[in-house]
Amino acid sequence: MNNNLEPKKIVDTVDLLYKRISERFPDSGLSKVCLQLHSIAKDSQLRYEWIRKPHIMLRVGVAIVITLILLIVGIGVSATATFSSIQEIEFTDFFQALEAGMNTVILIGAALLFLVTVETRKKRNRAMIAIHQLRILAHVIDMHQLTKAPERVFFDQHQQRTASSPHETMNTFELTRYLDYCSEMLSLVGKIAALYAQDFDDQVVLGSVNDVENLTTGLSRKIWQKIMILYRFKQK
Repeated sequence: MNNNLEPKKIVDTVDLLYKRISERFPDSGLSKVCLQLHSIAKDSQLRYEWIRKPHIMLRVGVAIVITLILLIVGIGVSATATFSSIQEIEFTDFFQALEAGMNTVILIGAALLFLVTVETRKKRNRAMIAIHQLRILAHVIDMHQLTKAPERVFFDQHQQRTASSPHETMNTFELTRYLDYCSEMLSLVGKIAALYAQDFDDQVVLGSVNDVENLTTGLSRKIWQKIMILYRFKQK
């Protein structure tokens, strides 16, 4: 049994949702947003494969550079030890050499750490850009449902409307489906974000993925409150 998210199935699910929205609300703004989500899902499938696989050439290059650094350091230490063995060193000179050596070790350690984490930082940067894109899209989806107030379906709009009131043309069933589509899109945004943390053990990426999932869950909760209001009004 496969317990992992499959990017291809997520793409197929978004594609099916786009068709459902387009058939129910043709040429609507929500269908265009879902089409954008479908494009992002396909791009995420490629990014996910790029992030999860090891980058052999990059690792080989880093290993070569690290080997050269360690070789140069070894030659320098050997030469210093040879020079010290044939020449007496004063007490003050010894501490100056020790301090310089400690500073060199710190710099070399920082350089080695930088080189070792090159691959992780490249993957993190790519994942963070994609996650930020998903976070923005979640807010765009929320904007589409923002003015969809359930009570407008049941009250006399001619008495309740003002000059700036949103014009509501949907009946109860259409509004319920519209809100449900928004909720599904938000859920898929969270699933796409989760792909980036599935096979990439990085705390920064995991934290950002959790933020997106919390955001989409909170926005979806607001939508379902509207749907519940619609059901209650309908039952009266």
